[in-house]
Amino acid sequence: MPLTAIEFDEVTDDRYGGKAAGLAQLRRLGLPVPVGFVLADAAEWVSIDDVGEWFSRMAAVGAVPVAVRSSAVGEDGGDQSFAGQYDTVLGVNSVDDFAAAVQRCAASVRSRRVAAYSGKPTATMHLVVQHMVDARAAGVVFTADPATGRRDLTVIDAVAGLGEALVDGTASSDHIVLDSDGNPAVRDVGEVPVLSPDEVTDIRSGALRAAQHWGRPMDLEWAIDQSGKLWWLQARPITNLPGDLAEMDSPLAGADHVYTRCNIGEMMPGAFCPLTASVSGFAIDYAMQMTQVVARAQQSYEKPWLQVGYFHGHMFLNLTEGTALSSGLLGNSLEQFSTSICGRVVDELKPKPPKPFVHRLINTVRLTAYALSAGPAIRRLEDQIAEFHIPTSDDPRRVMCQLESGVQQYCDITLTHVRSSSRAAVAANILESVLMRRAVKNGRTEDEGRAEATRLMAGASDVESAMMLVELDSVVRAIAATDGAAEQFAAAEPDAAVSQLQSTRSADGAALRQFLTRHGHRGYRELCMRDPSWAEDPEGLGAMMQVMVRSALDPTRRESASTHVEAPRSFTIRFLARLAQGGARGREETKSKMVLMAHALKLGYRHLGGVLAETGRLPDSDLVFFFDRAELTRVVGSEDITGLVQSALKRREALAFQNSLEFDDVSVGRPTPLIARPAPGVTGNEIIGRPASRGTVEGVVRVAKSMFDARELQQGEILVTPVTDVGWTPYFTVIAALVTDIGSSVSHGAVVAREFGLPCVVNTLVATQSLETGDRVRVDGDRGVVTRLDQP
Repeated sequence: MPLTAIEFDEVTDDRYGGKAAGLAQLRRLGLPVPVGFVLADAAEWVSIDDVGEWFSRMAAVGAVPVAVRSSAVGEDGGDQSFAGQYDTVLGVNSVDDFAAAVQRCAASVRSRRVAAYSGKPTATMHLVVQHMVDARAAGVVFTADPATGRRDLTVIDAVAGLGEALVDGTASSDHIVLDSDGNPAVRDVGEVPVLSPDEVTDIRSGALRAAQHWGRPMDLEWAIDQSGKLWWLQARPITNLPGDLAEMDSPLAGADHVYTRCNIGEMMPGAFCPLTASVSGFAIDYAMQMTQVVARAQQSYEKPWLQVGYFHGHMFLNLTEGTALSSGLLGNSLEQFSTSICGRVVDELKPKPPKPFVHRLINTVRLTAYALSAGPAIRRLEDQIAEFHIPTSDDPRRVMCQLESGVQQYCDITLTHVRSSSRAAVAANILESVLMRRAVKNGRTEDEGRAEATRLMAGASDVESAMMLVELDSVVRAIAATDGAAEQFAAAEPDAAVSQLQSTRSADGAALRQFLTRHGHRGYRELCMRDPSWAEDPEGLGAMMQVMVRSALDPTRRESASTHVEAPRSFTIRFLARLAQGGARGREETKSKMVLMAHALKLGYRHLGGVLAETGRLPDSDLVFFFDRAELTRVVGSEDITGLVQSALKRREALAFQNSLEFDDVSVGRPTPLIARPAPGVTGNEIIGRPASRGTVEGVVRVAKSMFDARELQQGEILVTPVTDVGWTPYFTVIAALVTDIGSSVSHGAVVAREFGLPCVVNTLVATQSLETGDRVRVDGDRGVVTRLDQP
């Protein structure tokens, strides 16, 4: 049967394979494609007579040598690329060689590697025949980064000569990563770059044009000939790319608004599923807006996502919106506001015009009264939470209705927590301000006055998070005091250790059950709708307790330092200190109640996921967390949600990619993730941060960027981590000091470190990048300095 040649312009779909379809589309876009055609239904038994006419045609127009490449059905598609699975023959200069090349490429459709790769029956093989570019440079360009899943980056790999050297790994390529504006963010090139800046620009421009045409991220091959002309050799979708990391981003409140991960990054570290943003993010934003309303910084609750932003799966605070509050109050400057949130003055933040004195006075009185009168609202919290009943119905619409009602209660409870936190901040700010002024008046520095305020605030007793730690530590001590129990507990699998202890009638088993009854709703990332609490995660709790048990058995164990603080002589200072300490207690108490409500909602959404999975609306119950609340209203209905479910599945894939992203502490406009690169060096041996808890200690570093990493903590190590929340608290009985990338003197880690006498430095920005596990450092909590010491 004679071969049939198909012109590229005749190819209108993928019936002749993805490679042929891609080249045809590139031609229609007007991008330069080497001359050629498609041999349809190529067979491995062709003769010279069968192919001679086609080779002669190419020779007649000077389009030799030629390249013969596969274009099998299914190849270069959206699901599988088949990259390198089929044979390619380059540099074909004669009819004999052309016939052999066709035979070889056609036969490769039946190779073992193809069968193993695809797991499907033999595909129909078509072949692309093209004039082979005499390449000065060649390579590939991705319109999204396949390694990180980021669609705002363009990645170019280039080698001198033919692109085969790049494909087979025989040549080291120049590697260039361009940001969304086309600027080089990573430029790993040799002494003589393969590409000029103009060539990089042309490659990026053509690739983005193709991606816009296809409507999805693309992987394209290109070559530049000896005359400098750019040719396009292949176009295919990037396979195995997760969903768009920015698909569920909240609206930008303003193009020049300043966002930060500080503060909220401690309470909500890492990336979160869309449902968490739609529930917890919504509640936090609501509570902060209503606080603005009380202080007349805005007229009413306007719309979601003014105070809080959700970008690339991470939560951010909108500092610009917050300045409306500071500009309308007495004694609350932009510098004080930004320092309280970010631990530094944020130069990127522009102050709003101050309101008239009378207005500021009235607003200050209103907000102060609102904060200080939070007592009745705090006392109503338990009744509010009790009013919400975790859904048990099998009717998804009814469950959804109950959950929506619960979200409104969650918003009110979160607002009460914000009022409580404001009450704590009022007292703490006044105490700090008075002591700073006194220090300056007495010839000392403001930092010394601030350090004195920090010391006095450490005298708070009955703080929820500290009491919680004491109770868990008592469980651990009971285990350690029982002959053989500690060794058995530490040697078991973490989940088995906890489950077995819970089932015993021993004193330590009873103590654990009591702890979980009171605090089982707490945990790491406790405002996340998807992440389990301590009561639901015996493996995580067990791993943490095993670290504490090993520490308790360590004969060199250092007992927590006393937190006794000598009372100041001044009645005014004593009074302010008591107010600040009481505020800290109230803030931690309302935080626990807020988490309890979040936990109830979490269980409700988990039940909803189970109902939807049982009825076949969702493929599994976990997928419920990858819709927002508006989408869930559609999911519990009766419309076709096939496309929506596919989007949710892609979002679930994207979460792990989002979780690996890092951001500057402050961003102007839409926050953009930092681009992965080697960790920056540190000038000298010092890392400068903000002092958060007094004292100096030397020790070995344990870098833990996640709770999983923290399982390796040893007694007396210095914990270096991006942020901490309450889930990290039990490790504070093991560590000698705490160092974080972000945070402030009132962040969770700082508060608990002070309660247990641990030196603490926050807001270093780079500690987790600059230090490695095993480094020996000195942590000076008085000066806010971490010094790398000589290795022993």
